[in-house]
Amino acid sequence: MAARLPEPIRIPNGALVVLAGPSGAGKSTWAAANFRVDQVIDTDDLRALVGTGPNDQRAGTDAFDVLQVILERRLRRGLVTVVDSLGLDPELRNLWYRIAEEQRRPVMAIVFDTAERECRKRNRQRSRPVPAKALTGQLRRWPEQRALIESEVPVASPAPVRIIPTALVPSPHGAHAQRKDPIDMRFGLSISSFDFGETVDLADRLAELAAEAEAAGFSDLWVMDHFIQIPQVGREWDPMLDSYTTLAYLAGRTTSIGLGTLVTGITYRNPAHLAKIVASLDVLSGGRARCGLGAAWFEREHALYGYRFPPDGERLELLEDALRLLPLMWGPGSPPFEGHHFATPAATCYPRPLQEHIPMLVGGSGERRTLRLVAEQADACNLFGEPDVVAHKVEVLHRHCEEVGRDPAELLVTQLSPVLCAADPDDLARRLEAVGPAGAPAEAVAEHRMAGTVEDHTGRFRLLADAGVQQIIVSLADLAVPGAISNFAPVIGSFARTPGS
Repeated sequence: MAARLPEPIRIPNGALVVLAGPSGAGKSTWAAANFRVDQVIDTDDLRALVGTGPNDQRAGTDAFDVLQVILERRLRRGLVTVVDSLGLDPELRNLWYRIAEEQRRPVMAIVFDTAERECRKRNRQRSRPVPAKALTGQLRRWPEQRALIESEVPVASPAPVRIIPTALVPSPHGAHAQRKDPIDMRFGLSISSFDFGETVDLADRLAELAAEAEAAGFSDLWVMDHFIQIPQVGREWDPMLDSYTTLAYLAGRTTSIGLGTLVTGITYRNPAHLAKIVASLDVLSGGRARCGLGAAWFEREHALYGYRFPPDGERLELLEDALRLLPLMWGPGSPPFEGHHFATPAATCYPRPLQEHIPMLVGGSGERRTLRLVAEQADACNLFGEPDVVAHKVEVLHRHCEEVGRDPAELLVTQLSPVLCAADPDDLARRLEAVGPAGAPAEAVAEHRMAGTVEDHTGRFRLLADAGVQQIIVSLADLAVPGAISNFAPVIGSFARTPGS
């Protein structure tokens, strides 16, 4: 039977990694095999930089002064930094730890428990060996210092390395919880970019992706309501289809998946006209419309298309008008309506939607006004952030529900996540190269794109579920790369394990 490979060491992106062990323990060899040259700070190289060569012990103090400056600068920028030194001086280690703490970066140590005989053998093979007496002192001090290091920071033994996006670091706890006590959760797919190649192929490619999403188990498909691409996603001149035209097209190319905008900018349409558009989508899709609403934020887009960009308070009042008007437009009769900025003598919309009630989702997490509107008028909210942030927002939402006399169980809490899900390490490397800027470090692209494995994402989503999220909406960063949806399908499957699901 083949020997089982060691589990990779999960190193958080931006971490300080301290190597510790006697001379000849294999620290530099391991570092070279697992990190780029620019990530490793070798104190021998620093002695050579400020002294007469790597063995100039008299330059040691200056070398460590330089190291301190380098650590401050690198950790401030969130760069993975590996200190290749003996790591046997507790004062120096604690100085490095403090620098990392000041920059709010995680720290871990890799300890090298290499046999004394092997250390001495490797040392003798060096062009300039460490004096035998000095090595003996290091070996004698090592057990005590190793025990100290274990009491100071998380410790790992040398093994292959995986640099993990910050948000995915806690994932193993969530993945374990999902395996032990599985729960159900729904998933939506947000298509935030239409940069799939030639424009002539765009319609067919979009239909293919929607069909793949249905087959993979996504419950809803969302598109952004923008006229130009937003800066968080791409360039102003990248392709951007009109949202409701796109949803109408997809209504004819799909059979079961819900269709909506994430979210409709409330300043872009008369709210009664918006009610008509959504009702038409519901009829033509066979009752699959979702109504996402937001206060709008992209001022540049308003200027380019000639829309007035009202102050924040006015936009929230427009949002409230829509939340109150739309159910009247879709409901029985034609009652009059008067809101903050819109009024009509008769809320008239024929044909009625097929759904008895089209769910209204509000995007945004402002605690004073937006979440209050969700509690008063909406059916769902869409939040950003990791479990601690989301748990706080859900708590605020529940307080609003209590104040307005609404059962929080009536509201669906969704969370929007950028995601890149890879099938294996090689696939991950290919996808990061495909979606990242040329020359960008892989770990930086992975951090920005939330890149990981099925296990990583399953764990993170379980932690979000425990924080109060009932539906995850993912924006797949690699959607233009074949296999993105099928790679993510096992994540959906991992949340459909309870009996009868």
